Amino acid sequence: MKPTRIVIIAKAPIPGFCKTRLIPALGEHGAAQLAQRMLVRTVHTALATQLGPVELCVTPGLQDFDWQGMGLPDGLVWSDQGEGDLGARMGRAAQRVTEKGEAIVLIGTDCPALDSPVLRSAAAALQRHEAALVPTADGGYALLGLHRFHPVLFDAMPWSTDAVAVETQRRLDRLGWRLCRLPTLHDIDEPHDLPWLPAELRDDLPAFPCPTP
Repeated sequence: MKPTRIVIIAKAPIPGFCKTRLIPALGEHGAAQLAQRMLVRTVHTALATQLGPVELCVTPGLQDFDWQGMGLPDGLVWSDQGEGDLGARMGRAAQRVTEKGEAIVLIGTDCPALDSPVLRSAAAALQRHEAALVPTADGGYALLGLHRFHPVLFDAMPWSTDAVAVETQRRLDRLGWRLCRLPTLHDIDEPHDLPWLPAELRDDLPAFPCPTP
């Protein structure tokens, strides 16, 4: 069985740098505060899953932000995202990990619903498929798992649009790779996503409506 590495693509929770699309609802500091809470939650969830190494792939790099001062738990592997757009940064991580003989589960920090059972399901799927995908309701994805690497999955992708998941699936089809598509989740990117935020992440944030049943 091929070992699995969870790689978390993370932005530092700096006001005005992260979660900028939430600033109209939360302000710069509120958006950064929420980003830090979701980052910490994601790290704890990934470690608790106990699939294998958990790597925090960060921007700004380790020399440019006090990541250690965030009080994150021990046991993480650290790396810098480097330069380029999101596809270039994710692609480098995917290539590096798969070339070492590991499967990779790539996630961000924006989807609190991405829990340990989902991560385990994705890792299990990679034993029988070349790829696993957790789409999000806005047309993106919260998780991309890969058993192998190909640059076409990251190059010239229409990031931050509602076409990302569909285009990724189209490219996987063209490669002839088997895909396990897992259930769609909600991520927290825009003000209209905030009703999906779990109650435990809401403390001290500006008021916003709760989801209706």
